[in-house]
Amino acid sequence: MKPEVKGGLAPVVGTVALAAVLWVFTFYVHCGVFWYKISASALSLTALSFLFQSPRALHLKVDLRAVALGLASAVVLYLVFWAGKTIASMILPFAGDQIGSIYQKGEGTSIWKIAPLLFFVTGPCEEFYWRGFLQRRLMGRFGNPQGWIIATVLYAGVHIASLNFMLIGAAGVAGAFWGAMYWRLKDLTPVIISHSIWSTVIFAILPVP
Repeated sequence: MKPEVKGGLAPVVGTVALAAVLWVFTFYVHCGVFWYKISASALSLTALSFLFQSPRALHLKVDLRAVALGLASAVVLYLVFWAGKTIASMILPFAGDQIGSIYQKGEGTSIWKIAPLLFFVTGPCEEFYWRGFLQRRLMGRFGNPQGWIIATVLYAGVHIASLNFMLIGAAGVAGAFWGAMYWRLKDLTPVIISHSIWSTVIFAILPVP
């Protein structure tokens, strides 16, 4: 997977630093709606990544295979999180409260506003940046396994701003899952579909019980 991007690793370092700032702003600046802020952050990172890498380099194509893989993987990841929540609640006394605090971020905002943002903006934009740009560049520079690991650590790392152990862990699991999909399939389209469906369902439609 040879990256067609400009600027060496400088764009990676710069945009990751910006992502860290944006995530701090999203979680700690108490103004505006959380889901609007996270969507704007993901959109900003995507726009910047397109300055260094043309979206045409990703060769996106929506077909039956991509939809099927995206849907199936979203179901698998939802079940992983359902099982993980059940196990974590049994062994970690703080798990329930921390998971609940994630869902509280959406309180007061209509599901009809959150769901479209997650499906059409946050999900796709996070994949354009974190996998389609960042992981793609890192795999091209350091090799596939190493690039996947570094990208996963960075994706989980920016969520440290939340000071929520469960959210950081969830980001690590989801990032590793979608990163592995992108590495193996060499196709971002099913990963975008997976992320968009999963995040919409788990945060807006059918939260893990």
